[in-house]
Amino acid sequence: MSRTAAAARAASEAGPPVPEQRSAAGAVAPAASSGSVPRAFGPRSGRAGAWAELLRLPALFTVPGDALAGAAAAGARPGPRTLLAIGSSLCLYEAGMALNDWADRAEDAVERPHRPLPSGRIRPAAALAAAGALTGAGLALAAGAGRPALAVAAPLAATVWAYDLTLKHTPAGPAAMAAARGLDLLLGAAATGGGTRAALPSAALLGSHTLAVTAVSRRETTGGSVLAPLAALATTGALTRLVTAGRIRLPAGRRAAAAPGLPGSNRAAQPSRTTGLPGSAPAAQPSRTTGALTTALAAAYAATAARPYFHATLNPSPPLVQRAVGGGIRATVPLQAALAARSGAPVTSLLVAALAPAGRMFAKRAAMRKVSIT
Repeated sequence: MSRTAAAARAASEAGPPVPEQRSAAGAVAPAASSGSVPRAFGPRSGRAGAWAELLRLPALFTVPGDALAGAAAAGARPGPRTLLAIGSSLCLYEAGMALNDWADRAEDAVERPHRPLPSGRIRPAAALAAAGALTGAGLALAAGAGRPALAVAAPLAATVWAYDLTLKHTPAGPAAMAAARGLDLLLGAAATGGGTRAALPSAALLGSHTLAVTAVSRRETTGGSVLAPLAALATTGALTRLVTAGRIRLPAGRRAAAAPGLPGSNRAAQPSRTTGLPGSAPAAQPSRTTGALTTALAAAYAATAARPYFHATLNPSPPLVQRAVGGGIRATVPLQAALAARSGAPVTSLLVAALAPAGRMFAKRAAMRKVSIT
């Protein structure tokens, strides 16, 4: 995989670009790197199989966690608008995947001629049209979730296109991918809670993880860099510490109840621990169950990402670097779940965590075995 293609496809699984890392859509989230070369599709898979390979369908399971973690960070229960945000993220993610292969078609013709575009199974014009249509659909779904959501989805879509067409070839590529993932999480917060301020810390943590994965992916084909996996390993340790040590917000749906005079408030007349102002709701203290869940999910995140990073640090050969990228991408889901638990939404966090095994099961289905999600 070329350095530019690796960066684009690493975050998919950053992901919309909302590009896992989708091209820029992959920024929303990068696709996992399997390190294997898929065989050509036969008559059974046909055109549908080619599109499944182009869009990296198994990578979609890394996307919903962004919006759900954003909703949890906003202190709101997921609802219909959250579903619209997830739909928007999925569309923008897939737009980034299609645009990524369209932009890299010349490189893929040399390095990966089996891919849908260079092999002729999908026309470049069709891939570009799909990217445009999916972008439009993503923005329309965000608009349905409200103006705050659209205000986040628009720059997210712009980041996806800018990354795929220009930025992934520059030193700004990893930062653009990280921005896309962070914006994807903020999209869920804006759609569900109407604002993004409370979700900024979670977006920064998820973006930092995406930045580290994308930086490692730039050496996927050449290897030789110890600094990138070493920095990613250090980032994983720091993020694990921050997630487990961070303050937990009020449980989802309880924020309104904490207002003065409403059931569930904690002595509304008392000064806030955070602001010191009378009548402000004090910060919620984490329950033992929620704290234990956050710690467990953070540990799962660290275990998934740290080991392949460590191996790539000891021996930065292309195969081990590719495994490191794959591990970093797979770690996105437990990180999303840990962020949701940290925000006081244990049910949401478990729902996000369940996406990881669901994605693996989907990828193992007979119809998907020949689909590369890198």
